[in-house]
Amino acid sequence: MLRSTVVDLAVLAAHVLLYPTGISQERPVPCPAPPPSAESPDGRPTDGRLTPKVPQPAVAAPTLLPTEGRAHPPVLLLHGFIDNRSVFVLLRRSLLRHGWCHVEALNYSPLTCDLRKAAELLGRHVAEVCARTGHRRVDIVGHSLGGLIARYYVQRLGGDAHVRTVITLGTPHSGTRIAPLMSAHPIVRQMRPDSEVIAELSLPAPNCRTRFVAFWSEADQVMIPATTARIDHPDVIAENVHVAGVGHLALPVNGTVAAGIRAALTSAEEAEGAADTISVA
Repeated sequence: MLRSTVVDLAVLAAHVLLYPTGISQERPVPCPAPPPSAESPDGRPTDGRLTPKVPQPAVAAPTLLPTEGRAHPPVLLLHGFIDNRSVFVLLRRSLLRHGWCHVEALNYSPLTCDLRKAAELLGRHVAEVCARTGHRRVDIVGHSLGGLIARYYVQRLGGDAHVRTVITLGTPHSGTRIAPLMSAHPIVRQMRPDSEVIAELSLPAPNCRTRFVAFWSEADQVMIPATTARIDHPDVIAENVHVAGVGHLALPVNGTVAAGIRAALTSAEEAEGAADTISVA
């Protein structure tokens, strides 16, 4: 516990320095075009076939989107309470380095006073990303409050039609009892175990199509009790992943957690591909 606390403090210090870089909303970056086929200097393809090199007319740059079927589904990153997208700088880099080209973060205002409104904003952002990339569904990674917003959107606002997987990091799925004095803020009250939002999330959610993966740690001192970061709902397809010795602030920057996120996203694609094959057969 002492080690995780020290690491959390170090992460907090680094994040304070990075925080200004994530205040503004980010601008989407197009997925890079695939590399051209290899050619030898004389225009001959590297497979040995002799093909005359014919001058091609100048054309405009090809449209890179939509990318359904040619790239991983988009991953949306959603930060926690009084935070911004800068918390995901290392996770974003990890996903981009391993082949995810659509990785975007959504900032919601620190003045937001209703989790439900933030969930509606998330829904509009998901619709925009789907329209822009051509993908029917996206994946979401939410840290702390961000995971609760994503879950509310999926379970209560019909977001399961547009979200394939929600991965939560230290999210108070059953409510947390941390910092009673902070309950003056409406959002903090909505994260309490006795809140209306937590009660709504415990209601039946029949035929929910989204898969959840919840990362939790016994060293998370913001989740009280620590097991509140687990998902236990009879109608929700959920996998709870225990990460030993990782504090709340370190979850989005931990290398083991990043590897687990990549594995969860990959397994979701494999399962989806298998299901498509069975349905076609």
